Amino acid sequence: MAGNRGRGRDRGRDPDRGRDRDAGVLVRPARRSEIPAVLALWREADAVPSVSDDPASLARLLDTSEDALLVAEDGGGRLVGTIVAGWDGWRGNLYRLAVLPTERRRGIALRLVAEAEQRLTRKGAVRLSALVVSEHDPAVALWLAAGYTHDPRVGRYVRTLR
Repeated sequence: MAGNRGRGRDRGRDPDRGRDRDAGVLVRPARRSEIPAVLALWREADAVPSVSDDPASLARLLDTSEDALLVAEDGGGRLVGTIVAGWDGWRGNLYRLAVLPTERRRGIALRLVAEAEQRLTRKGAVRLSALVVSEHDPAVALWLAAGYTHDPRVGRYVRTLR
């Protein structure tokens, strides 16, 4: 992705441990057993609630793509962030970037984005879209810092089916 060139995102990564030394986190796919912790993290991080914020929906996500839900784990094994990296075979989509309030401003969100980008690129993605709450200024700033641009031509239309 053009927005990632020259950003040095892998700087500080410890390849032997899979952790980023600067943020002290390991980014990896979520485990089924962590679904309740992921939902709790979203609540604590004040993520905008969704109709699909439930154990069954997250289990279905993991059944569909075992590495779609990525988590950031600190050195003590605690989940401190998440991102959903969806791939439909045509385009990559990023959702649910969330970091615990006490862990923000440490590079964890950018680390999650970078890992999601790498995984989606390996699957064949050449373009990524991020679903961002436009009124949440810190979220908008994060995505801009990650090299994403707002596309004013595209709007989101939603219909809840259940």
